Amino acid sequence: MLKILTEASGSMSAAYLIKAIQEAGHIAVASDIDSDCVGRYLTSQFIQMPSKNAPDLWEQTSELLNKHDINIVIPSLDETLIGWAKRQNELLEKGIHVILSDEETIKTFQDKWLTYQFFVKAGIPTPSTSLDQEFPLVKPRNGRGAVGVRIENTAINMEGMISQELVEGTEYTVDVFCDRNSDPVYIVPRLREGVTQGKSTSGIVANRPDIEEWVRKICRAIPFVGPVNMQCFVQENGEIKFIEINPRIAGGMALGFAATENWINVIIDHFIEGKPINTKPIKYGLMMKRYYAEVFVPKC
Repeated sequence: MLKILTEASGSMSAAYLIKAIQEAGHIAVASDIDSDCVGRYLTSQFIQMPSKNAPDLWEQTSELLNKHDINIVIPSLDETLIGWAKRQNELLEKGIHVILSDEETIKTFQDKWLTYQFFVKAGIPTPSTSLDQEFPLVKPRNGRGAVGVRIENTAINMEGMISQELVEGTEYTVDVFCDRNSDPVYIVPRLREGVTQGKSTSGIVANRPDIEEWVRKICRAIPFVGPVNMQCFVQENGEIKFIEINPRIAGGMALGFAATENWINVIIDHFIEGKPINTKPIKYGLMMKRYYAEVFVPKC
């Protein structure tokens, strides 16, 4: 039985990952900077993490991982991804597996300008993008979700920002699982039907070979490891444009798990035990609906 650390365990979508770890027969260790977050009450073990801005963040983190005998870390917090990626080899020497793509891949997709440059170089269709205010849609280069994204019709300070061609159409999120050779063994496009605080609350698994073909081309152009989240639009004329890649596990991947298999088992079998991945058929047409649930805790 392994101990698997999850980050940001107070988020709206943390419960599905904790549940997946438990259903795989392992120990989910929740973590968050909030000692009273909901994830604390969904599992028997919890670690209160230091602030991402703490000067000794990684020294504290390493000590906490050792103290709690953590075997696997599945990073999900954008602000710490590069830090985890930098320390993968160091932590592996201590027997701690960090399931994450390498540092250069993380850096590429955490910066929307570098993402755009990657798409262009790799021949991936994407909206035209500029460091100048050429288009009305503006967003932070290093933002996440919809934070800071807006339509601007007056001149603004573009420092740390990009402007982008506004794309309309049907939005898809693609749950991807890449093996140790960066081959995408699972590609699960899902139609996004509801989004709350940047998290998918409703969706349907779609059979889109055209999207899958582009995902395979992306994965041939840059290495990924484990769970990856991609976003694209299918326009009325059928043209596909990719807008974003999150090289980490994502909140809406509960549907990707349900449509294939528990990816926690895949992570352990493949990355820890070195077994080949025998993929399951994808359940196209499977729908996900999310709802709020409560945890009641007696307090003195």
